Amino acid sequence: MMPTPGRVIVAGGGLAGIAAAVRLAEAGVAVTLIEATNRLGGRAGSFTDPVTGDTIDNCQHVTMAACAAYLDLLGRLGAREDLAWTASQWWIEEGGRTSVIQPGTLPAPLHLAPALMRAAFVPLKHAGALARAGRAMLRSNRVAHEHETFAAYLTRLDQPEDLVRKVWEPVVVGACNMTCDRVAASVALHVFQEGLFANAGSSAIGVPRVPLVKLYERVAGLIECAGGDTRLGERVETVESEAVTLISGDRLTGDRVVCALPLAATLRAVAPNARDARFDGLKRIGHSPILGVHITFDRPVLGVPHAVLVDRPTHWLFRKDNEGRVIHAVASAADAWVGLSPEQRVDRVLADIGACLPRSCDARIERAVPVLEKRATFAATPESEPLRPDVEGESGLMLAGDYVRTGWPATMEGATRAGYAAAASILGVPRSELIPPARPIGWLARRLGLRHPPAA
Repeated sequence: MMPTPGRVIVAGGGLAGIAAAVRLAEAGVAVTLIEATNRLGGRAGSFTDPVTGDTIDNCQHVTMAACAAYLDLLGRLGAREDLAWTASQWWIEEGGRTSVIQPGTLPAPLHLAPALMRAAFVPLKHAGALARAGRAMLRSNRVAHEHETFAAYLTRLDQPEDLVRKVWEPVVVGACNMTCDRVAASVALHVFQEGLFANAGSSAIGVPRVPLVKLYERVAGLIECAGGDTRLGERVETVESEAVTLISGDRLTGDRVVCALPLAATLRAVAPNARDARFDGLKRIGHSPILGVHITFDRPVLGVPHAVLVDRPTHWLFRKDNEGRVIHAVASAADAWVGLSPEQRVDRVLADIGACLPRSCDARIERAVPVLEKRATFAATPESEPLRPDVEGESGLMLAGDYVRTGWPATMEGATRAGYAAAASILGVPRSELIPPARPIGWLARRLGLRHPPAA
């Protein structure tokens, strides 16, 4: 076993950096965690509304019960109780017709089948196509489909266009921040296999009851207990294998360095002497945007915790108060929204809300704050999937972020796993010691052919 390092520098206070820092600090390593903003969390963080003074999230982030590593991290931070869980999903069509998708009494992978068959937005004539695709996805070796889009995969399964648009696309867009015609089939299959088919409880949705930044309040204390420190508001200039130089000119040295900066910042900051073969393809990995719009109405408009808007450009609505007056609307894979003005973004979201929640049409808008993140996630395309780098490399610099090769899509779970993997490498222990195992595959799903691929 390698000797435990005395000090590790972690550049970037997003989820990957937090995850690495926490696990290293728990092992007694003195960590210096550097974050450019004044709050931890990165893209899964919060900001202060300059008008109201409220703390609101950059964009609504949710987790699923299948996300073992992220839930493990929240447990270590004493924040698991800050999630509100629902097993149901409410799918709302134009005019307000609502279908509830929730697990039934059948074992996985059939637990959602009765609800889907009853759903008003799923034509009964497509039941056979739905079942055919489900069987194929269950048995597919997802790694073998890395080089094709999910749309191409569905085309081979003869999936009708409106079924793709109303069923497969919303799930993929919400989970991967990519449309079916762009996302690698391996990534989309991961969502269905791990999140929907493997275990009847895996698809439960956890939504934070508090602003995201509050989930990370214990991070600094954990780091300090191990002799480390957290430096907020410090921007990184250069990252090397054993040193980080700040914009201020300060040069921090350590036994190891974890670069947990966003992908674009990593390409900018990592020094030539810390680059190795992993960097050859990094610049060819693109990004996908997300739009979040925080809306306060003068009266209740949303009567359920969250909703999928069927066949609308705005994909999700989340109720942010008990009454349903404060709504967070999300449009994932938001490329079509980038060229719009903030006012146009708000107007289009309100049009979608009005179409699906008719009672909102008479409500007055008290506040609307659009937040567009142009580089919200890396773009998990067939071209980029083979380019995702390993956490470790010949230079000795650790890379941690949702874009590294973790076996997961661009999610909070993927970022957490990357941070855990970097910590395991630095500590000289197998990743399995730090990364929790996936939820077990149910007996029927296993009998029908579902298997977990080898861990990344």
